[in-house]
Amino acid sequence: MDGVTLQVLQGGQGPPLLVLHDCEVMTEWQPYHAALATHFTVLVPSHPGFGGSQRPETIDSIDDLAYLYLDFIAGLGPQSVDILGLGMGGWIAAEMAVRCSHSLRHLVLADAVGIKISGRTEVDIVETFILSRGQLLEVGWHDAALGAEHMKLPGTPGLPDAELLTLIRNREAAARFTWKPFMHNPVLRRWLHRIIVPTLVLWGESDRIVRPDYGRAFQQAIPGAQFQLIPAAGHYPYLEQPGAFVASVTAFLSE
Repeated sequence: MDGVTLQVLQGGQGPPLLVLHDCEVMTEWQPYHAALATHFTVLVPSHPGFGGSQRPETIDSIDDLAYLYLDFIAGLGPQSVDILGLGMGGWIAAEMAVRCSHSLRHLVLADAVGIKISGRTEVDIVETFILSRGQLLEVGWHDAALGAEHMKLPGTPGLPDAELLTLIRNREAAARFTWKPFMHNPVLRRWLHRIIVPTLVLWGESDRIVRPDYGRAFQQAIPGAQFQLIPAAGHYPYLEQPGAFVASVTAFLSE
């Protein structure tokens, strides 16, 4: 797309569902993808610089990613597309929707970043790049021990070198896109009223990277948006509570 070679995972059949991943998650086919693929044609691109995707020097901002994925869905044909944005992917999805909603059918933002809800000196989003593996699991998971079993991160015992290099490359790309200002666009919140498609803001009840109040601020800025908490889940509810997560997303997208 636009001169960039993207790695795209695909499975299932039905209405197209574009899944935009978070920055700390390994870009690979996950059980929640497979569960969604029983209802939808699931398309999971790796962002430029992540996984097997190229990152040319001309792509260096979230704005660039939003326009890239708008071109991506335009290339799928005339049908409308559902978008599921996770964490950093939720920020990208929101930037897409405020620019151009006519190709979108539904929007789901799960534990998304991208907005500023408090003062300049107050922390809305934990700076995950500076955390150790153990610290990230503590703030990102309801059950840190479960996270240690299921989430691949630098420092995971026995992690193959190839996967470690992928994770480090992913983090480098994320830092290029999101570091200044950290994980948000200072003006995005005031443009969220432009989102005109049915929207679900879905949040892990135990998320301590971006807390539920942050999610409620996201929901309140989008006209008609719904808000839903997933119990016993942190910042990665699709990994920690995949059954509840998929059930919520599927029910909303089937409305």
